[in-house]
Amino acid sequence: MALFPLISNFEGDFVLQLVPVDTENTMDEVAAAAAHHSVGRRVKPRPGHVIRVRKQGSEELIPRTAKISEAGIKPMECLEFVWEAPKH
Repeated sequence: MALFPLISNFEGDFVLQLVPVDTENTMDEVAAAAAHHSVGRRVKPRPGHVIRVRKQGSEELIPRTAKISEAGIKPMECLEFVWEAPKH
């Protein structure tokens, strides 16, 4: 376990945030950490939606259970946090 800095580019936010996470955090935990700095401040909550993570410029979402240490993410890398609509 080690402190790991990321840059959050949260959908609907105009501010990039430095977010400290842990190398053993899952993408869901990383998304929650990023949401803490954006949702309810500059981004409206979207009940029922899930926040997903992808690398900057990628369309491929990182699996929600993947850990930082497993996802090939580098310190200070910019990640995009996007809303995923509920599946019916």
